[in-house]
Amino acid sequence: MGVVDLLLVGLVILLGLCGVLLPGVPGSLLVWAAVMWWALKDPRPLSWAVLVGATVVLLLSQAVRWALPPRRLRPGGADGRLMAYGGAGALAGFVLVPVLGAVLGFLGGVYLAERIRLGRHGEARAAVRTTMRSGGSSVLAELYACLLITGAWLGAVFAG
Repeated sequence: MGVVDLLLVGLVILLGLCGVLLPGVPGSLLVWAAVMWWALKDPRPLSWAVLVGATVVLLLSQAVRWALPPRRLRPGGADGRLMAYGGAGALAGFVLVPVLGAVLGFLGGVYLAERIRLGRHGEARAAVRTTMRSGGSSVLAELYACLLITGAWLGAVFAG
């Protein structure tokens, strides 16, 4: 697979990661489709293993999201700005502390956004709880799964 194809796959994965944070955009489906495209264009056992792993992780992610209380992002609870801060924090956390750092980074990003907006620690902490209760936990579950898939894809690309 050429460099241009890998860059296109990476771009679709990045669009999928951003799509997870936007309501109504099938971000996890974009990430999975990009990995499938890569596996079809570069048919090696490692590529297929990453595709199978991505499928399993996304199915588990959907099961976790269905097990969470049925809440949706509300305009007063969590807006796009909060999800952008949370997503940036999750990405930074995932890079700094592989795998587990995404959860702490997401919470830290949302906390930072609310601390800047509200100015006080207690109010920002309460806003993080409200955000996670109003749908942030399902966004975090989907984003975490997509970050795991992205990490596996990057590892396979650099290994092969």
